[in-house]
Amino acid sequence: MSLSRWITWGSPRRVLVFLAVVVSGCDAADRQPVDVWGERGVNDGQLIRPRAIAIDAENRLYIVDFTARIQVFDANGTFLNRCWTTPDYRKGRPSGLSIDRQGNLIVCDSHYCCLRIYSPDGRPLRQIGGKAGKGPGEFGYICDAIQDDEGNFYIAETGENDRITKLNEAGEFLQHWGSAGKEPGQFRRPRALAFGPEGNVYVADACNHRIQVFSRDGTLLRVWGQEGQEPGQLRYPYDLAFSPSGELYVVEYGNNRVQKFTTEGVSLGVWGKAGRAPGELANPWALAIDRRGSIFVVDTDNHRIQQIQF
Repeated sequence: MSLSRWITWGSPRRVLVFLAVVVSGCDAADRQPVDVWGERGVNDGQLIRPRAIAIDAENRLYIVDFTARIQVFDANGTFLNRCWTTPDYRKGRPSGLSIDRQGNLIVCDSHYCCLRIYSPDGRPLRQIGGKAGKGPGEFGYICDAIQDDEGNFYIAETGENDRITKLNEAGEFLQHWGSAGKEPGQFRRPRALAFGPEGNVYVADACNHRIQVFSRDGTLLRVWGQEGQEPGQLRYPYDLAFSPSGELYVVEYGNNRVQKFTTEGVSLGVWGKAGRAPGELANPWALAIDRRGSIFVVDTDNHRIQQIQF
């Protein structure tokens, strides 16, 4: 068991939590967050059901919420006076964010079948895609996108298309792989992508409750995970990211937790449970990891961010 002392100070929206004393034997699921910040609202610095997050080399956090606002914060949760929206969000809001190799923000404008790339201060730089369909260069609902060190984009699609599409740096079609289904190499809502330490593409195959790993040319390398609540099992993995030391962290929408894995799928622990208190989560959608290994969890239905380490 653990013994902890809570110290709280700061503005009403902010709670700083420190574990003062830890007795050995405490499970990671019961550990308290390093920091909790955010509150529900539509003013600058407030959040309404945040759904995606990205962190750049300057430790700036980009967060998009259900109002389609993209807001920029520092790692302590201070709003940096940068806020913008995508051009139109009547059909729906973006649901994926990442950083390109030049430090710009990639926004997955999911319902508009395109990627929008912005400078760190919110200036629109380019658009890739925009036509709905199944053909080369056409897209369904775009969940996530990442860019490799050669400039190629990898785009996860669902809805009309359950697949991964690869484009070159100019946005030209190179290939796609996958289809709707539950067999290895197929997908049921591929929610998020991440490059592993070896350069492979890891896919959070959300509604199949598993992780699939591919080479960059789409060759299936391994599949792991099954639906459940035990360590090593998954329930609606919605996002994933690698730590600087090479562990894979997966946020589980359905289990209200974060789980840590090796690249081979061996569980190294879980953090979080359902609830409203610090250390508890309500349908978390996303996470990001900084260069020091701090994990920022998007606690969606609690309208806040929790910073954790485990």
